[in-house]
Amino acid sequence: MKITKIKSFVVDCFRTNWVFVKVYTDEGITGVGEGTLEYKEKALVGAIEHIESTLVGKDPRQIEKHYHDIYRDAYWRGGAVLMSALSAVEMALWDILGKSLNVPVYQLLGGKVNEECRIYVNGWFAGAKEPEEFGEKAAEAVKRGVTAMKWDPFGKNYLQISNKDLDKALRCIAAVREAVGDEVDLLIEAHGRFDVPTGIKIAQEVAPFKPMLLEEPVPPNNLEALAAVREKSPVAISAGERLYTRFDYNELFRRRACDYIQPDISHAGGIMELKKIAAIAEANYIPFAPHNPSGPIANAATLQLAACCPNFCILEIMYSDVDYRKYITDENLIYENGRIKIGDKPGLGIELNEEECLKHPYVEHNLRHYTGALTDIRPAKTEFYF
Repeated sequence: MKITKIKSFVVDCFRTNWVFVKVYTDEGITGVGEGTLEYKEKALVGAIEHIESTLVGKDPRQIEKHYHDIYRDAYWRGGAVLMSALSAVEMALWDILGKSLNVPVYQLLGGKVNEECRIYVNGWFAGAKEPEEFGEKAAEAVKRGVTAMKWDPFGKNYLQISNKDLDKALRCIAAVREAVGDEVDLLIEAHGRFDVPTGIKIAQEVAPFKPMLLEEPVPPNNLEALAAVREKSPVAISAGERLYTRFDYNELFRRRACDYIQPDISHAGGIMELKKIAAIAEANYIPFAPHNPSGPIANAATLQLAACCPNFCILEIMYSDVDYRKYITDENLIYENGRIKIGDKPGLGIELNEEECLKHPYVEHNLRHYTGALTDIRPAKTEFYF
């Protein structure tokens, strides 16, 4: 079996663009992957084209060798663009291997230890601005069976936060906690906003609301700063969505800088690299809680890891999405009691609709985190994801 070509599909999804890849072979078996990289899509497509020139004519089933050689020969190594391109293609190669053997990818990684996975929802707050609105939307989500939810209540602040803005953030958390009760887990997102003393202060202020975790309290490029916040935090700290490969994660583990790890399958190296990262975390008794706010193919690939990683804890997922998401792939999630059942189809268990992808071409989007538009992530008309 030989690779004949690799195609990229950039699909507008309102807040960003999904980036899918499809790898074709001379035996008619194809594989799909996703490298959705917020706001740098043109660079990502170029990186995928470089990988295509390397892989055409080669056996797609030699996944470890291809990953090793592409990572090595990039010379600069790491970084969001290269790693997202490599992650997407690596996913697609696993999809091909699973299909060629007529087994799901998790079976190739040791088989199931989990029949289903617990989820927490992102995006449930779309359009909310005031604490009361967050509370109302949280109550609606719980009625749909949600048992854990994440959001960033800190507006457009960066490094520091005024007492006025902090008070509003705390009133927002209080409104959500009151709306959902004590049985629902709250995950507080900080998007790498704060300096060390502010991160410590935030952790101390949110503690009375008993959050499951505080995510990325400081920018991601200084693990000592993250460790400094964790050392004085009364709540669990999570991080890792902007780390790449087991080599970055090795430093995170060495410094004991967080309590939960959140590698993203679309950025950190793909399926096998996340499996290796999860294994190191398991040896350190750290839960594996993958970052997963992207599209349906990344979700399908991450579910394969949820199936076969013993230290899998909880998976992020989007609560709602653009109404045409259901046409982009044949995704069919079975959701019940805050959990998603892990399917048994060969490969990743999902196929891409190329024609539907072409109906929603690239649209330029920019980062919302520091503009005050953080909750504007969905069009006025949205459909629930599950």
